[in-house]
Amino acid sequence: MFSSTLPDVHIDDLPVHELVLRTAAANPERRALIDGATGDALTYSELAQAIRSFAGGLAAAGFHHGDVLALFAPNSVHFPVVFHGASMAGLTVTTVNVLSTTADLTKQLADSGAKILVTVSDFLDRATAAALEAEVPVTWTVDAVPGLTSIRDVLQAGEAPPEIAFDVDNDIAALPYSSGTTGVAKGVMLTHRNLVANLAQMQATVSHGPDDTVLAVLPMFHIYGLQVLMNLSLAHGATVVTMSKFELEPYFAALASHRVTRGYVAPPIVVALAKHPIVDEYDLSALRCVYSAAAPLDSELAKAASGRLGVPVVQAYGMTEASPATHFEVLGHEGKPGSVGKLVPNTEARLVDPETGADAETYGEVWVRGPQVMKGYLNKPDATAETIDPEGWLHTGDVATIDSDGDWFIVDRVKELIKYKGYQVAPAELEAELLTHPAIADAAVVGHVLEGEEVPKAFVVRAATAEQLTDVDIMTYISERVAPYKAVRIVEFIETIPKSPSGKILRKDLRAGAR
Repeated sequence: MFSSTLPDVHIDDLPVHELVLRTAAANPERRALIDGATGDALTYSELAQAIRSFAGGLAAAGFHHGDVLALFAPNSVHFPVVFHGASMAGLTVTTVNVLSTTADLTKQLADSGAKILVTVSDFLDRATAAALEAEVPVTWTVDAVPGLTSIRDVLQAGEAPPEIAFDVDNDIAALPYSSGTTGVAKGVMLTHRNLVANLAQMQATVSHGPDDTVLAVLPMFHIYGLQVLMNLSLAHGATVVTMSKFELEPYFAALASHRVTRGYVAPPIVVALAKHPIVDEYDLSALRCVYSAAAPLDSELAKAASGRLGVPVVQAYGMTEASPATHFEVLGHEGKPGSVGKLVPNTEARLVDPETGADAETYGEVWVRGPQVMKGYLNKPDATAETIDPEGWLHTGDVATIDSDGDWFIVDRVKELIKYKGYQVAPAELEAELLTHPAIADAAVVGHVLEGEEVPKAFVVRAATAEQLTDVDIMTYISERVAPYKAVRIVEFIETIPKSPSGKILRKDLRAGAR
């Protein structure tokens, strides 16, 4: 068993929205949120008033403590208003992937038991059809739509918020759905205690403050965007600049013009930071650090980006079921290249051999235990029991190593490891090697059965000037850099690597579309 080397932190006995309201009271005139596209802004005082008014509007409309609000919208200055207003009214917020099809949305609305759907006009075709099918009685919009209640309507009414007696250990504040990349999407029940605890744990490593500006380009519907970019920033007085989607030039322009101090990204953005020529056109001198999470980041890629920017580029690790962070690099005390840092405070971990189930000293599946671990999966006791054992250990499904200094390294997913002639091959390791090739813009690796044997297959996106790159070139390049059993044996060229909005490679989509 491993324990965090960082001192335990105090966890406030509060619902999550109270952290933001407390910060607002201390920094009323500081800008809390800025729309990266329009420049529209909310001060902390205005944010607090909007949260209270939205909570009052929900209560006035007949919604009660324990009801579920589905939030199907891109990042905006209104996203935290809806989330924390619903929280203040005692509701649970289930956040919905903006790429969801009508069928996906219908399933989530029905599974979560949503009573109200909040969306945007651009999504109304999917939202209306799904709400009708799932029998969600009320739909509100963020922007104005004739015939529907908008957030502006609710805020202008100025209703007083209800008085709610919260049970922070059991009331579900957020109900995000796990990615479904390795199974059926499930509602992850995160209590107010889970969220508040993890915010305290992360703050002990990153130390946000009122002098920080964060660019929220990763989606707030995802636990990474919700907790790290939105809640952690707002709970400590930082300014959050919102972007509704990632576009290369607007992203770098926003980093420069808003003097962003902290970059929270996924590995695809680190690739751009390290390799894209456009980076040199912008003044990014305000950046103090870049954190990458949601998928493994190659250490050489991190070093290249760090050298180019002149700031640390480090990793963190977690999962939706852990609110999300379990490991973080401590700013100013960065560990080794490729490490996801150390256990966050108030957290224990184990390494368990995936084959035998026995505890291991340096290599195995990561199990974690702490106050950030979810209550369970909604209405799925069997799936909950498979993921959290009777002693409270969350089985992450991720394989890691730990060195003598307590630095952790995520190797890969248990279910994604390739077994070649009895040897385990980690796709992430091969992907990292592929990305070192100057003619490769992006890459992913999956297991592929060839003549009854599972072998590594690479999906490769050629760089713009690399039309002549062949499969033989790639297989030769990799074979010169890895052990023989790890060699790539099949290559397929594709236009783009399918990824979730949080940056995870969708390997099941690659397998489904493989030739």
